[in-house]
Amino acid sequence: MIRIDLHTHSTGSPDGGIRLEDYRQILSDKTLDVIAITDHDSIETAVGIQKELGEQIIVGEEISTKDGELIGLYLTNTVPAGLSAQETVAVIKAQGGLVCVPHPFETVRKGITQETLDSIERNVDIIEVHNGRAVFQNKGPQAATWARIQNIVGVASSDAHGSRGLGTTYTTLNEVPTKETLVELLQTARLTTKRPPLLSLLYPKLHRLRAKINK
Repeated sequence: MIRIDLHTHSTGSPDGGIRLEDYRQILSDKTLDVIAITDHDSIETAVGIQKELGEQIIVGEEISTKDGELIGLYLTNTVPAGLSAQETVAVIKAQGGLVCVPHPFETVRKGITQETLDSIERNVDIIEVHNGRAVFQNKGPQAATWARIQNIVGVASSDAHGSRGLGTTYTTLNEVPTKETLVELLQTARLTTKRPPLLSLLYPKLHRLRAKINK
């Protein structure tokens, strides 16, 4: 069985702190088997870590659109921030990537609205139906209902911003995925949704504070 996490933030995110060695250890000890690095509006660090660790790392990006955040997976180029959701989807698809919707419907974080999600539905490949950091506002059940109605596969992702957030919320597949097989494999996936350590929920604020102090 293959454990995958499609939403994590390395040191390449302003609020992320997962290092190359953290990813190496998590993969080595089989806590996870495949990990997407989805830094905010950048793929640079993800590309570098993939070169070190191989295809167990998926190059992704959490993109700040005008309408909320979207994730592109299996990217080769950075998707620019500030486009509309529709324009962002088009850029992801133009480079052969997959579109994943993180923490939809949230207002605490930058989730896209029902209206926006409906407008891009034909181009959505994957939707998060459980986000490991959705504690104070959990729209997972609403996302799961939307996914069932639209017949779109759902995933559980950690949204980890530090190493202690990894390995509690993930999706299990029957085999190692590729860009071509991931969506199909997710149709029979199993979701694991354990509560992450409390400290892991504070990582984004702590990392931003540390960055300010170190300037």
